[in-house]
Amino acid sequence: MGAEAIRRNDAHIAEAIAELRALLGDRLSTAQAVLEQHGKDESYHPVMAPDAVVFAESTEEVSAIVKICARHKVPMIPFGTGTSLEGGVAALQGGVTIDVSHMNRILEVNAADMDCRVQAGVTRKQLNEHLRDTGLFFPIDPGADASLGGMAATRASGTNAVRYGTMRENVLSLTVVTADGRIIKTARRSKKSAAGYDLTRLFVGSEGTLGIITEVAVRLYGVPEQISSAVCAFPDMEGAVNSVILIIQSGIPVARIELLDEVQMGACIAYSKLEGYQAAPTLFFEFHGTEAGVAEQVEMVKAIAADFGGADFKWATKAEERTALWEARHKAYYAALALRPGSKGWPTDVCVPISRLAECILETKKDIAESGMLAPLVGHVGDGNFHLVYVIDPDKPAELAQANALNDRMVMRALAMEGTCTGEHGIGYGKMDFLVAEAGETVSVMRQIKLALDPDNLMNPGKIIRL
Repeated sequence: MGAEAIRRNDAHIAEAIAELRALLGDRLSTAQAVLEQHGKDESYHPVMAPDAVVFAESTEEVSAIVKICARHKVPMIPFGTGTSLEGGVAALQGGVTIDVSHMNRILEVNAADMDCRVQAGVTRKQLNEHLRDTGLFFPIDPGADASLGGMAATRASGTNAVRYGTMRENVLSLTVVTADGRIIKTARRSKKSAAGYDLTRLFVGSEGTLGIITEVAVRLYGVPEQISSAVCAFPDMEGAVNSVILIIQSGIPVARIELLDEVQMGACIAYSKLEGYQAAPTLFFEFHGTEAGVAEQVEMVKAIAADFGGADFKWATKAEERTALWEARHKAYYAALALRPGSKGWPTDVCVPISRLAECILETKKDIAESGMLAPLVGHVGDGNFHLVYVIDPDKPAELAQANALNDRMVMRALAMEGTCTGEHGIGYGKMDFLVAEAGETVSVMRQIKLALDPDNLMNPGKIIRL
C-alpha cells in the first residue's frame, strides 16, 4: 500500500515551529534522532519523520499547540509510545508530532464505581501498578506497554478481549482537542447515557485523524479470586482451532485463549527459554473466577481439548510462573525476528466469525507453506482474531513483494468470510485500500465526517481514508 507523502508549505511550517518554540522552549525538538524516532512505529514501514516534535504536558497545552498549527495549516500527528503497526505515526506530509508521553498522570480512581481517568500518556502497566492495592485492574492487554491514549485511538484489544472486550467496550469517556483547538469531553461518568451522538465511539479507533485524545476514562474490574494459566499442545492446527471454537460455542467464560503455531511456539521456546514445552500448535489458556468456578471451567476445557487430541495441560498457578508464560507470549514478535537475525517483521492481522476461523487459518497456513516464507502465526483466537509476522530481508524487494501478495490473499479471504481486514492493528496507511474493499460506500460517510471535523486535513493526514 502506498503512502500519500506530500510536503506542506515549508514557510508556514517554519513560522509554526518558531511560535511553538516560544511556547514550549526546550520541549520542542528538531534534532534528527528525535525526528526519526517519531517517524517510525514497530512495523516494516519506512521512517517518515516530522519537521518538529513537541512534548505536551496538559490538555490546555495541546489545545494551544493545535491552534498554532491550525493557523499555519501545519499537519499534526499524535504520538504515544510508537508501538503501532500500520504506519499510524508516520509524518506523511511533514508537520509537527505531538508527543503525549509526558502527560502521564493518573487523575482519579473511583474504586466504588470501578472506573478511573488518566492522561493519554499513561501506559497500561503504569495504571495496573497504581491499582495494585485497590483490588482492581485494567484488563486490556495488547502486548506492548502502550499508552491508553494510543490504545483508544487504535481501538486496541489483546489477550483478554475474549472475556473483557476491547477498548471500544471499556472506554467510558474521552477528552479530545479538536482540529481547531477546542477542548471537548465526549461523555460523563455514568455507565450509560442516551444523550446525543456517541462521540466517544467516534473518536475510539479514529487513529488521530479527527482530534487528539488527551484524557481517557476507562472501566476497571475486580481482581479475580482465582487465576490459573495452562498450556496445551495439539498434534495439528485443525484440532487446536476446532477446540477453541467449541469452547467458545459452549459458553465457557475463559479469560484468555491464545494460539501459537508450531513455528511461533518453537521461536518462543528458544527466545524466552521455556522449558518442558514442545514446538507444536499450542493453546495458552487463562481462567479467572472463584476457586470453584475456575475448577469447573478447567474440567470442561480439558474435556474438549482431549477430544481434539490436546496433550496434558501444563499449569502455571503461581503469579511468577504466569507472568513468565505470558511474557513469553507477549515477546512473540521479537522471538519471530530472532529466527532470522537481521530481518524485519511485517506484522498483519485479520478477524473472522468464529465459525470460519479454522478454515481461514488452515488456508492461510497452506499459502505460507507453498510460498516457503517464514511467517509465524499467533492469535487471540477466542474472538476470531489472528496475526502473522512475515519475517523478511529488508534488502530483498522480492521478499517484500511476496509478503505483500500473501497478505492480500489472507485479507481478501477474511473479507470473503465476512470478517475484517484488521482486528486490532488499525488501518494507518498500510491497510487503506483494504478498508475500501471492506466498507465500500461507508468510506464516503467516513470521509464526510473527517471533512466536517478537520476541513483542512491537518489531523494525521494520509491515514485511514484518502481525501
